[in-house]
Amino acid sequence: MASTIELTKLRIIEGVWNGTIKNNDDSDWTPQIEVTHLDFPVDGVEVEQDRVEEHWVLRVPIPADRIADGVQTFVIRDRKADTVLGSFSIVAGDALAEDIRAEMSLLRAELDMLKKAFRRHCVETSE
Repeated sequence: MASTIELTKLRIIEGVWNGTIKNNDDSDWTPQIEVTHLDFPVDGVEVEQDRVEEHWVLRVPIPADRIADGVQTFVIRDRKADTVLGSFSIVAGDALAEDIRAEMSLLRAELDMLKKAFRRHCVETSE
């Protein structure tokens, strides 16, 4: 079943990634958002309901200690639905000829999540 949760990027300003989240199937849904970088959680993530626009506002502060040369990818997921909603990347240092490094970083993060889910599935079905 395809996810009906939509993540929309708004902008990055003053070191904070801003976006909106909406669940098209469940108006009573409350997101349980987790943002990770290299499999470590990012602190200070804010999720606030906007009742007028009928969506949730997401703010992800980008920690200065997570910015380094190369591509740094942050993965946004809903813990309740156990679904990756999206990601964003920060590129620093030498100019990159292609965005392939960002894609590889995202693929690695998604593969790690799939490995964990598969292991959990194996444990649950073996009982």
